[in-house]
Order: sequence, then C-alpha cells, then structure tokens
Amino acid sequence: MNHEPPQSTSAEFAAAIPDGEGDHRVAIIGLGYVGLPLGLAFRDAGLDVVGYESDAARLESLRSGRSPLDDVSDSRLTDALAGGLLLCGPDEDGLAEADAIFICVSTPISENQEPDLGPVLTTAEQVAASLRAGQLVVLQSTTWPGTTAGPVREVLERSGLVAGRDFGLAYAPERVNPGDRRHFGTEIPRVVGGLTEADTLRTAALLRRLGGDVVEVSSAAAAELAKLHENVFRNVNIALVNQLAVLCERMGLDVWEVIGAAATKPFGFMPFWPGPGVGGHCIPVDPYYLAWRARQFGVADRFVELAADINGTMPTHVADLVASALERTGKQLAGARVGIVGVAFKSNVRDVRNAPAADVMAELAGRGAELGYHDPHVRSATDSAGNTYESVPLGGLIAASDVVVALVRHDRVDWELVYEKAPLIVDAINSSAGHPVRSGQVLRLGAGWS
Repeated sequence: MNHEPPQSTSAEFAAAIPDGEGDHRVAIIGLGYVGLPLGLAFRDAGLDVVGYESDAARLESLRSGRSPLDDVSDSRLTDALAGGLLLCGPDEDGLAEADAIFICVSTPISENQEPDLGPVLTTAEQVAASLRAGQLVVLQSTTWPGTTAGPVREVLERSGLVAGRDFGLAYAPERVNPGDRRHFGTEIPRVVGGLTEADTLRTAALLRRLGGDVVEVSSAAAAELAKLHENVFRNVNIALVNQLAVLCERMGLDVWEVIGAAATKPFGFMPFWPGPGVGGHCIPVDPYYLAWRARQFGVADRFVELAADINGTMPTHVADLVASALERTGKQLAGARVGIVGVAFKSNVRDVRNAPAADVMAELAGRGAELGYHDPHVRSATDSAGNTYESVPLGGLIAASDVVVALVRHDRVDWELVYEKAPLIVDAINSSAGHPVRSGQVLRLGAGWS
C-alpha cells in the first residue's frame, strides 16, 4: 500500500473540525500509566473524556475509585469520576461520538525480541469499526518509525475512510517517567508528528489545551524515532556505566566515586549510574524495536543490541556478587537465606514490569537460595521463573537472612535499620552511601568491599 499522505484535505473533513480547538470529546483507549493521566489531564482542561480499558480487573478497580498508579491518587480519580469521567470496556459503544481518539496500549516484544504490535493493531481494529469522517486518531504507544503511517493506517483505512483526507492521524509519544515528582505533566514538552501538516497542527492544538510546550515535527515517523532515540540513549549510557562498574570491581576502584567525579564537569557530560539491570515499560524493550527496524533498512545496529545485552547480564552479575559475599563468610549460595530489598522496577513506584529484581531472584532461586523480600510498594511479586513471593516486614527479613541484597532505593525503606542490623549486604544501588558500615559487611556493585 502507498504510505504517502494525501496532498489535499476533503471539504467534509476541514469543515467538520478545522483544528484542535474544535475537539471537545476525547476517547482514551488503554488506561495504564499513559492513558489514565492523559484522560485526567483532558478532564482538567474541560473536555469530555471517555476511557476504554480491556483489563477487566483494572476496569473494575478504576470504576470503584481505586487508582492502580502511584502518580494518580484515589481522590483524584474519584473526583474525576464524580465530574463525569466515563469508563468503558472494549466492547462498549461511544467511540463514534469522540472527536479525538488516543491509543495508549502496550508495545511489547516477542520471545524472539522482535516488536509485537498485536495490542496496537487490535486497538486500531476497534477504532476502525466505528471510525467516522472528521475524527482524529493519535497513537501514543512507543513503536518503530513507520508504524503510524504503515500498519496502523492500513487497519484504520479498512473502515473505507482515507487517513489525512477523511480523518486525521498522528503520533504523539508518551513521555511519562513514573515516580518522578520533578518532571511531570506540563513540565514535559510534547512531540507531535502527523500524517499531514493539517493532522500535525490539529493534534498540537489539542495537546496545547493541556498546557506546556508542544514540539511539531515533520512526520509521524520522525516523532516515532525521536521517542525511540530518547529511550535507547538511556539504555546505551546505562550499559556503559554497568560495564564500567564491572571493570572498577576488577581494578579495585569505586565506580560511584568515578562517575561522581566526572559529573563535576559542567559541560559535555551527563551522569548515569549502574545497577542490577534495567526495567519498566520502555528501556528494556525499545532497543529491540530500533534494532529490528534498522535491519529492515540494511543497517546492523550492533551497538544498540550490545548495550541491551550488557544490561541483560547484570542480574546474573548481582547473583555472582551474592555468591562471592557468602563464600567470604564460609557459606554457599545453595541453601543460603537471601533477603531482597526492593522488587519494583525503579525507586518509589509499585510497578514491577520487567523489573531486574525478577531476574535476580530467579537466578538466586535457580542456584538453590531460599528467598524472601521486602518492598513497601509491592505486596506480591513473581520472579522471571514463575515463583511468587509475598513482601515481609523489613526487620523480620533482616533477622532471617544470611545476606541482604539491596536492589531498589525506595525512600520508604529504613536503610538505617538495614545497615545497622544486617550482618552481610550486597549493595547494587549504592544505598550504603552516607551510612556507617562495618568491615566485611558490605559488598558494593562496582566498588568491591567497603
């Protein structure tokens, strides 16, 4: 199919809604960490919002006023529901009444580490079933460049309508950083690229009603690649410092000191920090989207793939550090009691998607360790081998463990208690900084014994 956008806009489309100022009713498909805050922001801006969620348990929780997100309080959700926010299942009607439809569903990878557009294309089919002239469809899910103008457009045009002529189509990537209280909402500029210039202008006008800056780019593909570049940039730099951490261990240097010293340079440097791996909804996944797309253009992006592979080795490296720490005390990992502190994918959130802790725990359990964990945000966690654990009180975990492994630096963890009571600690996140430690008590990733 020809993916070149049409050069003209039909009179019907132009007369229906000339720009984003004419959009008053918004539909959000996918009420996760992207869709729910977006829907609430549109409600705050005075628009009518209807949200669609395919996960029945999540939908029930939302309807009862229980937020599944750390960044959205129950009270804010309850107020929005009382103010007219509508929540629907995937089979309920209402999409045809929306002026603009935002697709905010997941874009995972397959077992072969290739892009899986199944959720996006299924949602596009849902939209196509009731698509009408004059509507605007905006994809927000992180994906490979060419998705919006390619497979998404193809599915939507099964409606008999033509994108860029009969309905608007654009890409405006999410830029959410869960748990980040400094950068959120209108403080983060939004990027928009449409199938046509009119689509870009309309989408930008609509998003400007939320407040904050909107950056318009030349195409949907440019916006898609910009989003991938943001996340792959982080993944590559994390891989660099993880490799540096392993080197520092062998050289008898402290990687945290080294990076801290380098960070004093006021230009040309941005500090990244090592850890047990990368997790969450984007960073572990997006490099494979970019590498897959690059291969289609005859570019072998080994640099990006290598970075992803390096980060993927860190959970095993942490398990090796645990085994080494125990051996120094005369114990073997098999049969040892190992207490994990933190299983979320990052600090101060409850989200466990692709959390490095899941791989660390599976590796330790696979070597015969007996595991327990404490996380003030996560009541129950499943490791990557399918073993499920329940969070226990921190004091009890410390008392029952031969070694404690610090994996996530939650503010709500009593780190003073950890370093006062735990006899042996493997610190993968530099949580020991600022705490007095005893000789032979702490083995730090990237630094060795404190």
